[in-house]
Amino acid sequence: MFYLCSTYKLLVMASVKILLRKKINKDGQFPLCIQIIKNRKTSIIHVGQSINVQDWDETRQKVRKTHPNHNQLNNFLIKKLTEANSKYLELSTEMGLVSARRIRSELKSEKVSSFFAQANIYLDELKKSGKYNRYSADKPRINRFREFLKGEDIFFSEISISLINKFKAYLKGTREISDRTVINHLVVIRSIFSQAIKAELVDSKYYPFGKGKIQIKFPESSKISLNIDEVIKLENLVLDNYPNLDHARNLWLLSFYFAGMRISDLLRLRWSDFYNDRLHYSMGKNAKAGSIKVPDKAKSILDKYRSLINSGESIYIFHHLNGLKKPNDKFELQQKIANAVKAIDESLQKLASGMGIIKKLTMHVARHTFGNLSGNKIPIQMLQKLYRHSSITTTIGYQANFINQDTDVALESVLKY
Repeated sequence: MFYLCSTYKLLVMASVKILLRKKINKDGQFPLCIQIIKNRKTSIIHVGQSINVQDWDETRQKVRKTHPNHNQLNNFLIKKLTEANSKYLELSTEMGLVSARRIRSELKSEKVSSFFAQANIYLDELKKSGKYNRYSADKPRINRFREFLKGEDIFFSEISISLINKFKAYLKGTREISDRTVINHLVVIRSIFSQAIKAELVDSKYYPFGKGKIQIKFPESSKISLNIDEVIKLENLVLDNYPNLDHARNLWLLSFYFAGMRISDLLRLRWSDFYNDRLHYSMGKNAKAGSIKVPDKAKSILDKYRSLINSGESIYIFHHLNGLKKPNDKFELQQKIANAVKAIDESLQKLASGMGIIKKLTMHVARHTFGNLSGNKIPIQMLQKLYRHSSITTTIGYQANFINQDTDVALESVLKY
C-alpha cells in the first residue's frame, strides 16, 4: 500500500510531516501545511494548497482519491517534504545545530510552483512597483480564473490549451464578457506563466501560448471622438452654477488643447511646469520629456485656477491629489488619480447627456478627438511627436478620420454614376 510519506526523522530529534490545519480559510477549505518539530519547538509552513477536510487521510498523510487532483497534490506534498528534509541537512552541514524556526524561514524563501501562489507574488510586485491601475484590473481577472476553477489552485503543468479554451468559453458565455476583455484575462495568465518560467518554477515546454498554441491578438476597436461642432459647443457651454461640471469641462478642454494630454499627467501639473509661455513635463506612462506651447485658449482656463491659488495648500494646480499620505508612494498616487478620473468621467457623462451627445464622453476621448481632428492638417509624424508615442503604429490608431479619408473618396467616386 502506498503511503505518502510518514514523519521524516531528521538529525538531532527534528521531524517534518504534512498536516491539515483545522483552521478554515475564506474559501471554506482547510490549508495543508508542513509541520517542523525540533527540540520540542514547532513551526508551521503553509504550502499554498487547501482542501476539504473529507479529502484528507490523516493516518496516511495523503490526499484521498475523492479529490479530483489527488495524484498531483500528493506528488506536490512529497516534493515539499523532500525539500524540507534536504534544507535541514544542508543547513546542518553548514551550520551545525539548526532550529525549527530557521528551517521554516529558509523553506518559506523557497520558490512556489502553483499558479495562484505565483499570482499573489505577481500582484505583490505590481503593488510594490506602484502600478495601481494594473493591480486593480488584474486582481479581479485572477479571481475570475479562480472562480472558473471552482476555488481550486492549479499547477502550471495543468494549464493546457484545452483548459484555456474552456476558460475563454466560460468568460464569453457564463460571464458575458467582451472579446477584448477575454484577451485581457489571457494576458494576465500569460504574464504569470512567463514570470514562473523566468523564476525556473516551471518548464517552458508547458507554456500554452505562442505559435501553434493560444494566440493573443487584440480585436480592433473603434475610438470615440467629438466632432468640431461638439467641441465648440462644449467650449461655449455656460456652467457658472455647476462647479463640478465646469471643472470637468475645463480639464477635458485642457487635455484637448495640450494635444491630447493624458489625464494622469494633467492632474500632476504644477505651476512650476509653466515658464516662457510653454508647458514642460515628462509623461508618466513612458517618462518621455518635452515641452509644448501654451495655447491662448488654455491660458484663459489656467488663469481661472491661478486666481484660486491658496499658498501652501497644494503643490499641484488641481485639487485632486491633495492629501497624499506618502507623496512618493506611486501606488497611492495612481490610486488617487484613478478615483479622480472616475468622478471626472461621471461629470463628463452628465455634460454629454445635457448637450444631447449620445457618445460616451470621458477624459480619454479628448486624446482621441485631438488625433481625429488633426486629420490631414498635420503629418502623422508630427502627431506622433505631439503624442510622444514610441511607435508610429500607435499614432495611426488615433488618426482614424485621416486614414478613412482616401477610402471614403474612393467609395464616393465609384457610386457617382
